[in-house]
Amino acid sequence: TTTDVGALQKGFPRQAGVAVEIGGVRTNFRMPDVFSIGLGGGSHVLGTASDIQVGPQSVGYRLTEDALIFGGSTLTASDIAIAAGMADFGDASKVSGLPTELIEASVSRMQEMLSVVVERMRLSPEPIPVIVVGGGSILVKDQIGDLPVKRPENHAVANAVGAAIAQISGEIDRVYALTEQTRDNVLNEAKAEAIEKAVEAGAKRDTVEIVDVEDVPLAYLPGNATRVRVKAVGDLDGLS
Repeated sequence: TTTDVGALQKGFPRQAGVAVEIGGVRTNFRMPDVFSIGLGGGSHVLGTASDIQVGPQSVGYRLTEDALIFGGSTLTASDIAIAAGMADFGDASKVSGLPTELIEASVSRMQEMLSVVVERMRLSPEPIPVIVVGGGSILVKDQIGDLPVKRPENHAVANAVGAAIAQISGEIDRVYALTEQTRDNVLNEAKAEAIEKAVEAGAKRDTVEIVDVEDVPLAYLPGNATRVRVKAVGDLDGLS
């Protein structure tokens, strides 16, 4: 069970600037820039009020069996949320006897964990809103540090909504020499190719738009070289 924090730019996830490793294997995929911590509804809550630990161990899919509010014997973050009045599900009477100091310390610890990871992903001093989604959003108060928290409609089922409205993308990542072409011509060519890739992948042509353009000069290569990355995105063709 994790809390995953990323950043949206123009409505799309900010891409990771470094290579992504999966199982220790370096990949060539462009992935969202996301930082994860072991905090979720099923996270174990261990220790005392003066030395509290939340996660990273979790009951996972056994939440409805192992958590106190469902008749289990494991104190979880969801139990704390119910005891603190942050959510309403399960049997609240089963956590009514938890010490107030333990509840407050656990809530404080969770907010501290969230604040640290949000600040790590924050690149601007501006008070940008934090949009929280997923079932674990019950663990988040109305503010993280100095940032306001927003919960969109149907935020608890964001994964399902995201899967239903997923779009098709096409991407170009290529090094161009600007000795024979102008920068504008190179960018226009890359954009056109990205759009074609999106259409070939199944996107409806009249919905495709360019969402990301990067142009990075490469001083260590001859020929006035520049690396161009362009991403185009559109709706899946055949869906109304």
